[in-house]
Amino acid sequence: MKRSDSRHLLKFKEEKLCEQQGYQLIAGVDEVGRGCLAGPVVATAVIMPRDTCPSWFKKVRDSKLLSAEQRESLSPLIHDVAISIGTGIVLPDLIDAQGMTKAVRLAMSKAIQNLLPQPHFILLDYLTIPGLTLPQKGVVNGDTLCFSIACASIVAKVFRDSMMLELDKKYPGYGFAQNKGYATEEHIANLHRLGPSAIHRRLFWPVKNSAQLSFYDIKGLK
Repeated sequence: MKRSDSRHLLKFKEEKLCEQQGYQLIAGVDEVGRGCLAGPVVATAVIMPRDTCPSWFKKVRDSKLLSAEQRESLSPLIHDVAISIGTGIVLPDLIDAQGMTKAVRLAMSKAIQNLLPQPHFILLDYLTIPGLTLPQKGVVNGDTLCFSIACASIVAKVFRDSMMLELDKKYPGYGFAQNKGYATEEHIANLHRLGPSAIHRRLFWPVKNSAQLSFYDIKGLK
């Protein structure tokens, strides 16, 4: 077995541990958009089959390690074979009202609720969800170690990126089609020039103080 194949098989470790405990439908959950200045937080829950292993499985990685083209190629393949996919969206006004951690957990909860059938066990990237009735486990660095969570990260990223393309048409001038709401130099410059849009997160320091900031003040927040 090649070393790269061995590393790939390790991604099923958490799913296998769940199966050994008698759980059959195991959902991986991840979110995207946490570090953005604008746009929603999106979470996706994915139940992947364990009785099939297409050749493209070996290409699955944390979405941050893939190019946009690779993500856009893998996302429809994941949709085609997944037992179920659920998505949860939390908009900027609710992010401002509840804070980021609660917003992420809410998006994840919505994603899980939208799964049909419902899973028997939940694997999440790092966080756990208080009050969730289903058994769950937060996996540290789950999007780089767990196959189901990595699949969820890819689908969530492609979904959110498509939302930002549409929001760029509704709120032109900020470059959302390119920056996807993240704190790029162009985004900061346009925020200085135009002021915050309706989908900017008002309580985020770079937005709240945009008139006094330069890109170099906040580039570390990307």
